[in-house]
Amino acid sequence: MTFDNQTTADTTTDDEPYLPSPSGWVRKQVEKIEATGDTRSVDIMGLPVVLLTMRGAKTGGIRKVPLMRVEHEGVYAAVASMGGAPKHPQWYANLRANPTLTVQDGTESWDAVAREISGEEREQWWQRCVAAFPNYARYQTKTERIIPVLLLEPVSAG
Repeated sequence: MTFDNQTTADTTTDDEPYLPSPSGWVRKQVEKIEATGDTRSVDIMGLPVVLLTMRGAKTGGIRKVPLMRVEHEGVYAAVASMGGAPKHPQWYANLRANPTLTVQDGTESWDAVAREISGEEREQWWQRCVAAFPNYARYQTKTERIIPVLLLEPVSAG
């Protein structure tokens, strides 16, 4: 896959290059979140999002993606639905390769670790995911793959 405009003056706080998404809508949402400092400045289908900042699996560069906000007792879920496409989204590979990330919800950000779940734990979280964004249920019927759910668990400060 070729990425357009991989170089940019925008950097993370660690002075590592941020590599904007090849997807136009993702780039625009990230730009707006960064301009306002608040994930509430954008939405997906009228519903709230969180911003994930992670390291790319192939490039090693900083990647950012807005995802639907699914939260329960301080833990967030990332649903690798890609609208029911037959393949996983690229951010899924990024988190599998580099599970440490930053989550931003509203104006608050924190470090987290991504962990893919399965079995009963996944079923319980899948119900929460569908409650937050009902289209996930339809997306699952459009694909033969089981849509992955990853928990984004906060890293304790201590």
